[in-house]
Amino acid sequence: MGSVSEELTLVPLHQRPELLEACAELLREEWGKSRASRLHMLQRSSDSFPACLLLLRSQGTAEAPCQLVGHVRLSRVAARPRSLFVESVVVARALRGQGYGRQLMEATEQWARARGFGCLHLTTHDKQHFYAHLGFVLGEPVQSVAFLSPTVPAEVLRLFSTRPGADTTTTSSTRPRLPPAPPPPVSSPAAPAPPPPPPNVIWARGVLAESNGRSLLETPHRDAKGLPIFWMKKDI
Repeated sequence: MGSVSEELTLVPLHQRPELLEACAELLREEWGKSRASRLHMLQRSSDSFPACLLLLRSQGTAEAPCQLVGHVRLSRVAARPRSLFVESVVVARALRGQGYGRQLMEATEQWARARGFGCLHLTTHDKQHFYAHLGFVLGEPVQSVAFLSPTVPAEVLRLFSTRPGADTTTTSSTRPRLPPAPPPPVSSPAAPAPPPPPPNVIWARGVLAESNGRSLLETPHRDAKGLPIFWMKKDI
């Protein structure tokens, strides 16, 4: 842990724009990508989500500058008005192993809970045990929706969670009128059985993830690159 006299605060990046460059470098060191790409993502932080939150450390004096400890990004979740999706969780390399990761996540929970949210969702390739120690459990894939205000009604959010090709329900006054469908052709005798359907896939965070069982040691879920990925959630 840090020293007794230090103070930790969690603030939205859009309230501390002078830390934009430092935050972009923190993310670039961890995951690469160009500086311009990182800046573009970070500049979209707002109270209407997605929100980039910074954990800052100070020594408790007005003269001491704040140090950037970590970053987390929160987005809305389709069809779940009281849920948020957590991603881009990172602590500065020089400060790892001192408990700041736990404090970053605990502060994020408090921030979300104070704004009326009741559940956090996230994915991880190899940190499932860390999140399990923080109270997260294995969950099902969800669909994050960036750039939507918390005031958007659940009915609108549900439109984003409809599976590709699924029929969306509309009222008779809004559904376009179509001519009657022609009668189906007479089926051939002894038609071969159709092949088994492919595994269910869910579009989430811009990638495809297979949905099947659950385990802390193994997972059937895969990201767009085919790598194993764990979906987790926590009621807050």
